[in-house]
Amino acid sequence: MTVAGRLIAIEGIDGCGKSTQARILAEGLDAVLTHEPGATALGRSLRSLLLDPGGEAPAERAEALLMAADRAQHVADVVLPALRSGRWVVTDRFSASTFAYQGYGRGLPLEELRGLVAWATEGLSPDLQVLVDVEPSLARGRAGTTPDRLEALDGSFHDRVRHGYLALADAEPDRWVVVDGAGPVEEVAVAIGRAVRERLGEPDPVPGRAGGEGGAGS
Repeated sequence: MTVAGRLIAIEGIDGCGKSTQARILAEGLDAVLTHEPGATALGRSLRSLLLDPGGEAPAERAEALLMAADRAQHVADVVLPALRSGRWVVTDRFSASTFAYQGYGRGLPLEELRGLVAWATEGLSPDLQVLVDVEPSLARGRAGTTPDRLEALDGSFHDRVRHGYLALADAEPDRWVVVDGAGPVEEVAVAIGRAVRERLGEPDPVPGRAGGEGGAGS
């Protein structure tokens, strides 16, 4: 798929600080800021089905399908329109989250998930994926007081997810940057910004858009 903009995904286990880092990076690049799941009207309903601890837990394959549905709507409504207009997009989670959580975490077959993700995204994949890597014990200490359904799973699940992310990054080093997320927010942000610019450069000005407006998003 040919688009004018660039797509950067910020990935990591729950509590790693990726949402904060996605926001800082989007502001620095004047990029569109978005997230998964729940960036669209349909996605917010799907997010509730997926993560609300008070509801019925979906089966593992149903969970993967709900994530794919959220991503398909996200790509159609938010990501592709921005990329086609020439904007850069920074998303808090994208396709690698499915491989890490439903693949390595839940144990679903990776090749089947790859096919599902490719179909949901129309073949769109990030230009760069940034893994904010922290130990699960540190991430748990940063988590909120009311964990969602996935955040509330036991430590072994989150260990598998972290291992999955590291394995994904190790398999495709040209498409990943791994940043130690244990340090102060500002230091992590500088490391991410430097790595992104080394790999992708700076966004080109978008015709008809004044500079310095900041990233739109959620």
